Amino acid sequence: MKEEQSAWPWAWLLVRGCLALAAALLLVLTAAGSVPDGGWDRTEAVCCAAAGERYLVPVGQTVGIKLFARGVMVVGLSEVNTQDGTCSPAQACGLKTGDIITHINSQEVDTIEQVQEAVQSSGGELEICATRSGRRMTMTAQATPCLADGSYKLGAWIRDSMAGIGTITFYDPATGTFAALGHGINDVDTGLLMPLSSGAIMPSSVSGVIAGEKGSPGALHGSFDLTRDLGALTANTDRGIFGTLAEDCFGGEAIPVARRSEVQTGAATILANVSGETVEEYAVEILRVYPASAAAGQSLMLRVTDERLLAATGGIVQGMSGSPIIQNGKLVGAVTHVLVNDPARGYGILIEDMLEAAG
Repeated sequence: MKEEQSAWPWAWLLVRGCLALAAALLLVLTAAGSVPDGGWDRTEAVCCAAAGERYLVPVGQTVGIKLFARGVMVVGLSEVNTQDGTCSPAQACGLKTGDIITHINSQEVDTIEQVQEAVQSSGGELEICATRSGRRMTMTAQATPCLADGSYKLGAWIRDSMAGIGTITFYDPATGTFAALGHGINDVDTGLLMPLSSGAIMPSSVSGVIAGEKGSPGALHGSFDLTRDLGALTANTDRGIFGTLAEDCFGGEAIPVARRSEVQTGAATILANVSGETVEEYAVEILRVYPASAAAGQSLMLRVTDERLLAATGGIVQGMSGSPIIQNGKLVGAVTHVLVNDPARGYGILIEDMLEAAG
């Protein structure tokens, strides 16, 4: 890996997260408590929304996700070998891991290539505009020629994009919008939320499973279709990613959305696909409902009780983030994390919290 380039991260890994690493996972189907008359069309959904009722289609299907950052993220600092020894211009000017570089010498930069071009054409003198924890700042850096090839180096590892597989939680037929994951897409090195410039979802298919074991979270593996997009991303938040579909490509029936007060401990189901493109409904138990002050993505504690899913995956595995949770015929939330020391158990987010983040 050359400096100021990052290997294409074919998936992102959140600590205890269930987003598949370089793999495909799928989760589809509809839940019990469906709308009568064979389905729920857009007109009916709009009418219910106007009447104060909220109906969403639980999807559970996995898709390939590609995200392009707004600016480039500094994921590490390094030394540059020069004729006079080693130095780190990035560190010397005050750059820190997690900073988002947005401009160099008044030129907007959103890709690694744009940063490289700006650094090389600068003659070494750089005015860098960046954001840190939402605060804008400007700093001056002196890039230095590298001993190996004479090119100017800043001494920063940067990332401009991420890709991986995730699960669609719901589709809203009234608006054409979708939500997925139940948590955000975070940079694998810094753990920080990636700022979204653009992105899309693509079709995917499951090809294998690494079962979860105590101390070692499992994962769904597969591939996704790079030739076509199903929809565009509009937001990356700590409660899920959101976007719009070009068309209704998921199907299924809309069911009511549960309020926080309606969610209770006891039996529930999730929609999951652990082989090919077949989605099935599996039994789980909601063990605890946490107060509204709980950490994002940790509103529920649940346990897989379905012997079929336990035999296939060991419980909750990476790639199941976003799997819809259904209870009493209502959409109550989505799977978000697995407990590393007990793969049969994990966390979920309430659907109310996802909808609040969707705006």
